[in-house]
Amino acid sequence: MRTSAADYLAISQQIEQLLVRQNLRGMATLLPHLAPGYILRAAKLLNQCSGTVLIGTGFPVLNTFETDGPVGAIGLYQLLQKLGAKPVLVCGDPLYSALKADYQCFQISVNQYNALPAIAEAALAELQPQLVISIERPGFNAKGRYANMRGEDISSRCASFDYFISQATCPTIGIGDGGNEIGMGNLYQQVSALNITPCVTRCDELIVADVSNWAAWALAAMVSVLRGENLLSDADPLAILQYLSAKGSVDGVTRLNTLTEDGLAHTEGEQLIKDLELLMK
Repeated sequence: MRTSAADYLAISQQIEQLLVRQNLRGMATLLPHLAPGYILRAAKLLNQCSGTVLIGTGFPVLNTFETDGPVGAIGLYQLLQKLGAKPVLVCGDPLYSALKADYQCFQISVNQYNALPAIAEAALAELQPQLVISIERPGFNAKGRYANMRGEDISSRCASFDYFISQATCPTIGIGDGGNEIGMGNLYQQVSALNITPCVTRCDELIVADVSNWAAWALAAMVSVLRGENLLSDADPLAILQYLSAKGSVDGVTRLNTLTEDGLAHTEGEQLIKDLELLMK
């Protein structure tokens, strides 16, 4: 395992490149506008957590939820448990009801747009997080609404996580793959050039990926390097996809209940994990 600061930064940059190598929705064009080493900085935030970590996820598609986001959120949940932290999945229905029996969850109400800052403030005071992560969560656009990749207004089916990020007194991480997710406000000008209705909500560390789920495996790889142990050895995206599929998930691109992520076979994520493990050696 590498140990010097220069080595850590180098492997972080290699991981950052791996995450956008397919450039499915233009995320590779955003890479030059992010300060190098964001995977390393985010991994250090995870690695130092021993308390509560909030993981906001869940992108509504039709009347259910998509596979991209929850898979990575569960991957992060499992990683944080290994690190001795206390992860909490923050989501609205139907995802909340699908997960609450098996994971520590906190429910946020769908289509509730009154008193959102106060709701987030009260939740943050109750939960006292050390870190707040958003992975593939819709973020407010300039009109204070939520739009999907097709530009459709999905506000009526969204729960709001933006104020959990913007009002948190602890560090925040945003993960996205298109430009309409929480955190993409960090690159609002650049995202505005893409074929997407951009999000305006900012975060401390933004991670871009071809598929948001994959950032979870990237962070696990970087934490592995920091700790000198393989925290990816039992990573199993297919098992998580099967679990979610049984609860009614759909692919966000095809809108079908398949074991895929944004139209890609589950083997694509598995290949990324193999490539990440090679970087860890």
